[in-house]
Amino acid sequence: MASTGAATNASPIVSGTTTLPTSSSSSSSLSSGTDQTIAGNFQTFLSLLTTQLQNQNPLSPLDTNQFTQQLVEFAGVEQQLKTNDSLSSLVSLQQSAQATQALEYVGKTAVVKGNTTYMNNSSAVWELDVPTASTLNITIANSTGQTVYSGTYSANAGNNQPFTWNGQGSDGTQWPDGSYTMTATGQDGNGNNVAITTLVGGPVDSVDLSQSPPLLSIMGQTYTMSQITAIGPGASSSSSSSSSSSSSSSSSN
Repeated sequence: MASTGAATNASPIVSGTTTLPTSSSSSSSLSSGTDQTIAGNFQTFLSLLTTQLQNQNPLSPLDTNQFTQQLVEFAGVEQQLKTNDSLSSLVSLQQSAQATQALEYVGKTAVVKGNTTYMNNSSAVWELDVPTASTLNITIANSTGQTVYSGTYSANAGNNQPFTWNGQGSDGTQWPDGSYTMTATGQDGNGNNVAITTLVGGPVDSVDLSQSPPLLSIMGQTYTMSQITAIGPGASSSSSSSSSSSSSSSSSN
């Protein structure tokens, strides 16, 4: 009878399918982590496994295969957590590298794909990528969308061909400094449409590091580093100055 009473007063047997006793110290630690997943709480998973081993039924111990499977799952979870930590570190390093690289662009001249530039001192510069010899139709609009200039030009095939506008409209009006947008279309000798790529260049005024990736401010517009096609001291100004006289005289006619 004594042995029966001892068995009755003993703690309930815990197996892989029964609920942990609410009075045990380990159960309180487990309950505090019930809102977290195993993958997100390494200690909860470890505590659960060790508690199960400590309280298994000695008359029906945990199956070896099942135990091995749990160990494999345990190792997999641990590896996944370490992988997540490593990926987080890599992302952080990449963001730091991008921020450092972006800061190095400040003060330099960048060329980016775009069609809006800022006219300063009656000079607005675009660069054109022309894949084949074409007749170009150029229109320029101000910040309100009003077309202020249009013209037709012949262009040979080539990239980064500068086009400088002196601010003089088609009707002879001298337009003030500000933002202007170019639209360029082309046709080859057979009358087929040719895709013309417009680029703009200017100094990198500032960098917004609060964005990911960082945003570069160029002539009042923002661009990512992936949009930059060339950068360096005078990357676009040197090429534009060499043909500014011919382009300006053409656009004023």
